Amino acid sequence: MSERTPLGEFLRARREGLGPQEAGLPAYGRRRVPGLRREEVALLAGVSSDYYMRLEQGRETSPSPQVIDALATALRLDDETREHLRRLPRAPHAHGGVPAAGQDRISPRLRRLLDGWADTPAFVLGPALDVLAHNALAAALHSGFRSFDNLARMVFLDPAGRDFHQDWARAARSCVSEIRAAHGHDPGSPRINEVVGTLCARSPEFAGLWSRHEVKGKTGQAKVLVHPEAGALEIRFSAFTVNEAPHQQLVVYQAEPDSATAAALARLRSRA
Repeated sequence: MSERTPLGEFLRARREGLGPQEAGLPAYGRRRVPGLRREEVALLAGVSSDYYMRLEQGRETSPSPQVIDALATALRLDDETREHLRRLPRAPHAHGGVPAAGQDRISPRLRRLLDGWADTPAFVLGPALDVLAHNALAAALHSGFRSFDNLARMVFLDPAGRDFHQDWARAARSCVSEIRAAHGHDPGSPRINEVVGTLCARSPEFAGLWSRHEVKGKTGQAKVLVHPEAGALEIRFSAFTVNEAPHQQLVVYQAEPDSATAAALARLRSRA
């Protein structure tokens, strides 16, 4: 009797999202399934179709590292997603467990650091994208939301999210892929599963993105945020792992010096 496993769910989602031409295979006629067929992935990975089917169905749960790497190559995974795949055979199947120590506690030193950056919005995130701490300017920047509490909830469930993010689709996809990356490290996390369950139930868009099993940790990039009073702000952000609490991330927003965005942030700071 088959049982759904994190590995099997991932393989199926990524197989269905990869077309034959992307995988280097010829596409003949009309296909009855989205993406690749199971036997095509098996062929590309150099394993039997029966063995690959058992992996997807959860009847085989301990593939060798060589098989995992062959599957990652067959599915055209990038380095970060390949590492995610390597963790999945070790992932527990049941939802639930004990939160990792220190996930929701902020050290006094980190709080002082946040408050010392008066000119820069900065905040600390937990693995489920909960906002664990922030400085005054970060609160002022997100003042259009009902609550500055969880980035995923703010993007998908707060009406302000669609106006705040100029490229809402990109922000939505980033939130989901970041939570998926955290889930791969700790699939038994009660908090991550609570956030995912709530968002899947209340947002069809989140549920659809979650089913794609895309993985991407938070990295530095540029984006445009639209504040209800300050207008469009061109922001570049950086995310840093907190060494004393590895499940936390410090996120810092910056504007180009002497830019219109820097001036707008200064006005927000004066009112914060």
